[in-house]
Amino acid sequence: MIEQIRAKIQVGRFEFSKHAVDQTILRQISVQELREAVANGEIIEDYPEDKYGPSCLVLGFTRAGRPLHIQSSYPSRPLVKIVTLYEPDPAEWIDFRKRRS
Repeated sequence: MIEQIRAKIQVGRFEFSKHAVDQTILRQISVQELREAVANGEIIEDYPEDKYGPSCLVLGFTRAGRPLHIQSSYPSRPLVKIVTLYEPDPAEWIDFRKRRS
């Protein structure tokens, strides 16, 4: 599934939710950083029953080494929807991959 998400992001077949737009501004995350993070990203959580539709959480790193979490719809949609994105807090994540208990 990550390969299909990557392919759609690479060719611009994605859209942002209003929440994701707000987060990119608030957290100063550029579209280029999103592209870089998804290009080397991995799915770390899966939300097949999400109330807004099936989605997953991708962890990727920008060229500058900034970790990003990107919640994305499944690639079965014509446009992948970016639900939210943020820089994970190391106090809440182990290696940015696993939630701390």
